[in-house]
Amino acid sequence: MKKYRLLSVFFALALLTGLLAPFPVCAADAPEITARHAILVDANYGEVLYEKDARAKAYPASITKVMTALLVCEAIHRGELSRQQMITASVTAMEGLHPDGSTANITAGETMSLEDLLYCLLLRSANEAANILAEAVSGDVATFVAEMNRRALELGCLGTHFENPHGLHSDSHYTTAYDIYLFLSAAMEQPLFREVVYTSVHEVPATNLSAARTLYNSNGLVSQWQYKGYRYDKCIGGKTGTTGEAGSCLAAAAVDGDEYLISVILGASPLLDDRGYVLDRRQFSESSALLKWGFKNFRRTTISKGDAPVAQVTVTLSQEADCVMVKPVGEFSRTLPVDLDMDDIQSDVALFQESVEAPVEEGQVLGTMTLSYGDEVYGTLDLVAVNRVERSEFLYRQAQIEAFFRQSGTQVAIAAGLILAGIVLLRLAVFRKRRRPVSAGHRGRYSGKK
Repeated sequence: MKKYRLLSVFFALALLTGLLAPFPVCAADAPEITARHAILVDANYGEVLYEKDARAKAYPASITKVMTALLVCEAIHRGELSRQQMITASVTAMEGLHPDGSTANITAGETMSLEDLLYCLLLRSANEAANILAEAVSGDVATFVAEMNRRALELGCLGTHFENPHGLHSDSHYTTAYDIYLFLSAAMEQPLFREVVYTSVHEVPATNLSAARTLYNSNGLVSQWQYKGYRYDKCIGGKTGTTGEAGSCLAAAAVDGDEYLISVILGASPLLDDRGYVLDRRQFSESSALLKWGFKNFRRTTISKGDAPVAQVTVTLSQEADCVMVKPVGEFSRTLPVDLDMDDIQSDVALFQESVEAPVEEGQVLGTMTLSYGDEVYGTLDLVAVNRVERSEFLYRQAQIEAFFRQSGTQVAIAAGLILAGIVLLRLAVFRKRRRPVSAGHRGRYSGKK
């Protein structure tokens, strides 16, 4: 087995060299993000490609309306509502709204279709539309908000708490960039939501209380009606939001072939010139920069480590071999930088145990290999036996006998048996001594006196 010892030394040195090697910088540097919070996610697989304080508390402003729209679309999907259902705005739906907030000028008593209310909600970002839809789904706003929080937890949004369905500021109304990714991703699975957020302009027909309304999408990556110079052809929708406390915000989804990315920018500030004119609305420019960087610098990559042996496991109860080599099997995929050298991925071998008893089957899983780069773990492969190792029946029986006699119960029984045998022998010896026979000479002298 000398050759196996040499192989194990070689593998150990190879792994150690890999661990000590410096990590190269992978992927072109991410764009500079001035916003307080940001994230970029491969939405096909939920893998984060970039983040900046993405798990920290932040105010979402009107991005809140994504969750509102999600619950409306899910109610339609369940058959509880229909997109052409006519909804009449109540007086209570107008309560608690800021006079300077975004609005579609819907008034109490006005009736329009649920679908048109969604356009008012997502394109014009109408706060009253959020309350009207909340009442249509749940009967009242408070019950709807409770459902928003329940759905958020269900989606894994652990840093989110809603106080209203529209996003007007409240200190108790908050979320994170990562959580927004989660509920925007869920909303984008709804066909009606995707249809609405990708629409540049929509006309709401005349109602019982209003002439026709023309709505323009406030997302500069989709539409240039409101903000020019930011349109990005790969963007398929999203939602804007702005308050003094939240700053300028945008959650956006984009597709390039099979690749699907979601970016979230929160707390952006516009770039102003000396006269105070806006030179750059950074919620749009930084979103498109992140999305373009993601599409250019990341690809879905299949990772494997071949089938060369990487370690050995000692084998007992065999006369055929005293060890067996193990190799990695399988593969997995990750979204990785396009310039990442696969040879720079670290391999961490973990054997289940240092030795195993024969027989060992070919392909038997004896450990794992974890693959990582820097602090990020990519996945784990099984380590399996390269070949079968037969068991020696003689060594097996011998081991069974030795194991039997090593058992504490067996040892106690043997000790007790020995003690009992000693007692019996001792008693026999004493008994024999007491019944020792009279000698022949003594018997003769006694009979002669008679």
